[in-house]
Amino acid sequence: MLISVCICTFRRPVLLLDLLHAIGQQQLPSLEDKVEIIVVDNDQAHSAFAVLSTWTSPPGFHLAFMHEPVPNIAVARNAAINKASGDWIVFIDDDETPHENWLLNLFETQRLFQADAVFGPVLPRYGEHTPQWIREGAYFDRRRFKTGTQIDEADARTSNVVVNRNRLKALEGPFEKSFGRTGGEDSVLFRDLLAKGCLFVWCDEAIVSEDVPLDRASAKWLLRRSFRVGQTWIRAELYRLSLKAKIWRACILGARAGLQLVVSFALALLWMPVSFVKGFRWLRISAMQAGKITGMTRFQYNEYGG
Repeated sequence: MLISVCICTFRRPVLLLDLLHAIGQQQLPSLEDKVEIIVVDNDQAHSAFAVLSTWTSPPGFHLAFMHEPVPNIAVARNAAINKASGDWIVFIDDDETPHENWLLNLFETQRLFQADAVFGPVLPRYGEHTPQWIREGAYFDRRRFKTGTQIDEADARTSNVVVNRNRLKALEGPFEKSFGRTGGEDSVLFRDLLAKGCLFVWCDEAIVSEDVPLDRASAKWLLRRSFRVGQTWIRAELYRLSLKAKIWRACILGARAGLQLVVSFALALLWMPVSFVKGFRWLRISAMQAGKITGMTRFQYNEYGG
């Protein structure tokens, strides 16, 4: 079996080098298996070139890379898939580091449950100067499940997953380029795969950790991210609907988001004098609802390609 590990990178050469080393140390599912590492540099300046041109692949691994100067994460991911030759496509972000037996655990779970895609947890990795309220609030934590749990698009993402290549190639794109600057392209993709009957399961042992840099460990960044998530969620929710269904669904979701915005903001104000951590959680919820409402307009916050 040939496994293609796809990485899209943008101005993170040091983290990319750490990731390549960690992948090269992974135990393979069997002695016959091979891994190709596909790296797409989405920086116009090709900032990853020095790392990619000098890194030596260990036995059983092969590195291939390309430069995609168009600042669009969906375009970069499509380029990686088109270059990949593996039976299975593994996605991991350039600021993540896989733990021991990460690949092995992903594929053992896939074989056990005959899944079309297997997802694993992404654990935050804080620096020593990270504010205590950030750690206490667990704002970077994501839901985890028992291995074998069937999941849907709410917990599906491209930051730690293996997907059947044939399932991906059956979709046009497969990532939607119109979501490539805002984010949400993975939400649309996994919704499309589920609509075609794909089985998604969770592997809680296939762990990767993710850096939380200081510029993200701030109230401003977290609120901006919640706003963006709200925007991309509503766009993905409405994207495949007919015009009539889209209008009806937008009215329902918009009204619900408006009510939740008022309630969550009021709760944020009530909690802030008592507990900043709890108050800020409600403030993030209100930012997400604001994102949902504005996501139905022409205003879109661009997350990628800056």
